[in-house]
Amino acid sequence: MSRVDGRQKVTGRATYAAEFDQPGQAHGVIVRSTVANGRIASIDGAAAERAPGVVAVLTHRNAPRLAYRAHKGVVDPEVGERLHVLQDDRVNHQGQPIALVVAETLEQANHAATLVRVTYAPETGTTDITRVEPVLPTLQKTDQGETRPPDTRRGDPEGALAAAEVKLTESYAIPRENHNPIEMHATIAAWDGDRLTLWDKTQWVNNTAAEIAAVFGIPAENIRVVSPFVGGAFGSSLRTWPHVTLAVLGARVARRPVKVMLSRREMYYGVGYRPHTVQRVALGASRDGRLAAILHEGYQETSTYEEFSEALLNASRFLHSCPNVYTRHRIAPMNVHTPTYMRAPGEASGVFALESAMDELAVALGIDPVELRLRNEPEIDEFKKLPFSSRSTRECYRAAAERFGWSRRSPEPRSMRDGRWLIGWGMATATYPMNYAPATAMARLLPDGTAEVTSAASDMGPGTWTSMTQVAAETFGLPIERVKFTLGDTRLPKAPVHGGSMTMASVGSAVQAACRKAREDALARGGANDLADAMRRIGQPVEAMGEVKPGDESQRFSMHSFGAVFVEVAVDPDLGETRARRMVGAYGAGRIVNPKTTRSQCIGGMIGGIGMALMEHAVVDARNGRVPNANFAEYAVPVHADAPPVMDVIFLEEHDPHVNPLGVKGVGEIAMVGVAPAITNAIFHATGKRIRELPVTPDKLL
Repeated sequence: MSRVDGRQKVTGRATYAAEFDQPGQAHGVIVRSTVANGRIASIDGAAAERAPGVVAVLTHRNAPRLAYRAHKGVVDPEVGERLHVLQDDRVNHQGQPIALVVAETLEQANHAATLVRVTYAPETGTTDITRVEPVLPTLQKTDQGETRPPDTRRGDPEGALAAAEVKLTESYAIPRENHNPIEMHATIAAWDGDRLTLWDKTQWVNNTAAEIAAVFGIPAENIRVVSPFVGGAFGSSLRTWPHVTLAVLGARVARRPVKVMLSRREMYYGVGYRPHTVQRVALGASRDGRLAAILHEGYQETSTYEEFSEALLNASRFLHSCPNVYTRHRIAPMNVHTPTYMRAPGEASGVFALESAMDELAVALGIDPVELRLRNEPEIDEFKKLPFSSRSTRECYRAAAERFGWSRRSPEPRSMRDGRWLIGWGMATATYPMNYAPATAMARLLPDGTAEVTSAASDMGPGTWTSMTQVAAETFGLPIERVKFTLGDTRLPKAPVHGGSMTMASVGSAVQAACRKAREDALARGGANDLADAMRRIGQPVEAMGEVKPGDESQRFSMHSFGAVFVEVAVDPDLGETRARRMVGAYGAGRIVNPKTTRSQCIGGMIGGIGMALMEHAVVDARNGRVPNANFAEYAVPVHADAPPVMDVIFLEEHDPHVNPLGVKGVGEIAMVGVAPAITNAIFHATGKRIRELPVTPDKLL
């Protein structure tokens, strides 16, 4: 079915964070540091204070002292401490907030911000990842909330590699990629005595309330966070960033509502990003293509004040069968702001290196890339030593290969052409964990035969409004149009973070449980087999709360989605231009609640993978940590013209009774995993050139 919120969005009636304007509202603009490391020697806001319309100029010299109590949601780095904005003269990174100007209008605030005069006592900063010695993380917490040792080993990887008949060792690099959703981050803060309302762009309203409560030293129940629509986030809104604190602080000082909205340039300094990663993969195999050794090492940038770590190496531990596996994860502390999760965090980056190396091994062995993976398909998770709850990888390879026409592929590089264009076909495997977290929902049946269902979940675009309405309607046995679902408000039943492909599994299961309880209660109280008759007899609303939480399934099974991605590219041999022409993705992701919106998620992931492979690259000036291409003119993202004319998505029938009550695994993240290596593998097939540093821009092919 189509999105229940679709008409609101295309007619402009959907209200986003920056659109909840309040009476008497002022505007806040952030002044940001222009050095990467040091101290503020002087800061003068006098000229700004005299500017027209200015209400307040806040710096570390006059800002109220904040409590900054301990708080770490599952999305926050376990080690380190978040920035304490406007609390001291310390500068940790380029673009750090050092002042807030509050004025009557946005234009007045922007002008006054340019009048704030700052001098620094600069110190040598670390802003070049190539000159950093990676260090052991204190504690590695993945985006799945698990803690893993930074080094893992089974068998004798080094010995097996040395003895392997065929071996390769290569390095792969992915530059920093910045979040660029359509909706930029914005917060409107309004105090009413000791109570606070925030209209905020967030993927987790409950965590925003908890974080601001900790920062200001007030009870979380005194804070209401409203976020019904999110215009894309992809992980950028998981954490509560400093601008939210500044909006609240500005509203407290100004004694009126204050709106703070980041500019496009500020998005490169004010929220996190996919970190720059450097990886080394060594593979050893027998001549018949059986893997004997996998050694996968990687490190990523993080800030000096927090240890951000993602699941960079997880897939290498279980994706392909191998008796001897070693993984080693390190971090590179730098004078940058803390990275964060970005669509398919860790897996998208790690699988790029692993699946690129697998393609290189297939070439060295003279074995078809699909056949190589089939020969190394594991029966169990060899890392956890657990059976998979379900794994349809073989079926994904075969279904996607057949739809793509893989059997017609000429294996030799530069052997396929379309006129003057070089044609290349490549493929890669995809995987992402099944995540399931505690969640609650409320269901309410009304005497007129309609129903209301609520949960404090979020919807950054995948279709939460729609899928939850579907689950409720199916469980009640009601038509879709008689069910109303509401989300995005801390006044509603508590929900987990909207990320990690866990919303359908978690909130969907809670919605199902609540609706089932309400229906059963209504039928019992109404003494009827028909729900409409039962509600007419009762004559008053029937409510039920649904609450779900994981059991011991994760101790008994390894639970993941799996997939296969096939790509055709065309490369101009004279200009080095690469075009993705066709993509086919096949996925085993449990129950598919809404094939239409799920297919849309997969297409979005494919296009995101094009950006990762061919375009996206935040240039970081090694002298000062500045991002000179912090704009849409020079930071290239895929547009409609870059999307392949053919994007085919296949969902395999997969019944998995172990993962959660709904039997879903989620597709938002896996949709991007494997796309970049499939593209670069296709580029090698087209050109004979192996590019191991993303993005594959024309200069690297010429």
